[in-house]
Amino acid sequence: MPEAEIDHRYDYAQAYLSDILRSVKTIAMVGASADKTKFSYGVLRVLHETGYDMIPVNPNPRVTEIRGIPVYPSLEAIDRPVDMVEVFRPKEEFYGIAEQAIAIGAKVLWGQIGVYDDRAARLAEEAGLKVVMDRCPKIELFRPFWKPRLDLAI
Repeated sequence: MPEAEIDHRYDYAQAYLSDILRSVKTIAMVGASADKTKFSYGVLRVLHETGYDMIPVNPNPRVTEIRGIPVYPSLEAIDRPVDMVEVFRPKEEFYGIAEQAIAIGAKVLWGQIGVYDDRAARLAEEAGLKVVMDRCPKIELFRPFWKPRLDLAI
């Protein structure tokens, strides 16, 4: 199997995930929720508290901020570079979001647990993005290969 091909459902080297989580700074979360009982809220909170620049994306016009962070209605509306697009939407929407991530120049496309589409992964990889599917960055942050950012202010 050529190096560029990855079995996105099961086979991620720890170094691959670690490199992504250490290198990205700005994460746009598509499907971010202001509801504190939703999993996306908890993931956004942990990533934000860990030091990532989080950009919540939610098309609902009544959701204007989450945790004091301004919410954008779409990826295209974001007014600064995005390193990673994290997807909390049904897997059926992943391909379209991959197209949008490519259009805004993201470096990584990350599908949350349950979010995967081989066609979307292929499209994104052919455009030069790294891809992770069916994984949670919050969980991956606490795996043994990750070293905490101890230099960040609390």
